[in-house]
Amino acid sequence: MAALRDLKASEMAASGGDDAIELGKRHLIQPWPYAGSVGAEARALIGEGDGIYITDNTGKRLIDGPAGMWCVNVGHRREELARVMYDQAMVLSYNTPWYTMNAPSAELAMRIAGHAPGDLSHVFYTTGGSSAVETALRFMQFYNNVRGRPEKKLILSRGGAYHGSTYLSASLNGRPRDRDWMDGADELVIKLSSPDPFRRPQGMSLAAFTDFLVDQFRDTVARVGADKIGAFVGEPVQASGGVVIPPDGYLKRIREICRDNDILYVSDEVVTGFGRLGHVFASGDVFGIDPDMITFAKGVTSGYFPLGGVIISERLLQELRRSNHPDAMFGHGLTYTSHPVGCAVALKNLDLLEESVLAHAQAVAPYFQAQLKTLEDLPLVGEVRGSGLMGCVECVADRESKDPLQLDKDVGKRIDAHCHELGLLVRPLINMCVMSPPLIITREQIDDMVGILREGISRTMDDLRKEGVWRG
Repeated sequence: MAALRDLKASEMAASGGDDAIELGKRHLIQPWPYAGSVGAEARALIGEGDGIYITDNTGKRLIDGPAGMWCVNVGHRREELARVMYDQAMVLSYNTPWYTMNAPSAELAMRIAGHAPGDLSHVFYTTGGSSAVETALRFMQFYNNVRGRPEKKLILSRGGAYHGSTYLSASLNGRPRDRDWMDGADELVIKLSSPDPFRRPQGMSLAAFTDFLVDQFRDTVARVGADKIGAFVGEPVQASGGVVIPPDGYLKRIREICRDNDILYVSDEVVTGFGRLGHVFASGDVFGIDPDMITFAKGVTSGYFPLGGVIISERLLQELRRSNHPDAMFGHGLTYTSHPVGCAVALKNLDLLEESVLAHAQAVAPYFQAQLKTLEDLPLVGEVRGSGLMGCVECVADRESKDPLQLDKDVGKRIDAHCHELGLLVRPLINMCVMSPPLIITREQIDDMVGILREGISRTMDDLRKEGVWRG
């Protein structure tokens, strides 16, 4: 045991990462494991990052296609962010948020509010996206309790949604397999259809599909009762569900129904916030809606420090302050709420976004989308879709039936393996490949990324033909 404790990172690197891989198999529990390998598996070991690239333990340099997990927006190895972490830690590394506060958190809240739509003016900080969504839902419950509406607690979510891994947030998830073996607060959640135009009923026009979604939402509110529904939680773009872009006007119409029925609209911008669609927040600037709350995380620090939060409408806070229960306590908080180091990093990250990164992302996004779209000429590709610097290549066995390869649902992993060998890390999601590179990516690097992805899909098609899984 002493020998293991004394093993230095440099020695691990010199061994090609073999020691770290072995330690991982012995002691590390990976996220989202299967029971058959839980606590006994190692995943691809990454040693370094630089710009849009990462390097694995074999020395192979890879384009970081997913930008970590939708989050390394300004790229790896930004000395400005590393320096801020050091400087802030040397000034104040931590303070309890229960009865003290720090300056970086207050300044960051002001700057975030300046980018938020409508009257969203106050920020509650969390440690990530799951805790941000959990906080928004608990605030909704508190809000309705204080206002004398203890029955108004049900939550509307959608198929294909992903909102987190904590108990309430995970209960909203609507992706295949997310909840097969996990419990949740099912009595509180009502699931609606996914707003995925690609999967709409055959022969239905896009306008009719939009009307169907809106009618379903309105009919659900009427059937269940607006007095029972506390919130709707929706991603502007369903990210982990496969970069699902909702039909034009859909979100605005849902927002109006929520407003008319006093249902809080929570826009989950954990992925789309802080530049992914070219703006700090997509709700107002891209989709023209002003939610009651926005949740954020990931890109707020470009992944350099765990931080998330909820932006809350001034109207909601005023209603609480005017209530007949001034002593009612919002009994919710986290040890690392308003962490000074995280907020300092987020401030510098926001500087970088405002100075040049947002403008660059807006400039290269059309090229990114156009180049990805060229992959639709491959027989295995059913659709390429995306917005800003996020895209999805969905593979199907038959373009007419849109059958997601029932005989081989791990096609995304196959493509990822080929791409890894060729120099690209892909985010595989069953039969989909999701791409969301760092926002600093150039046109030349986009060409490299799409070229590798094309070759990876082509090699996968060859494999599937040889195995008799797919004829093409």
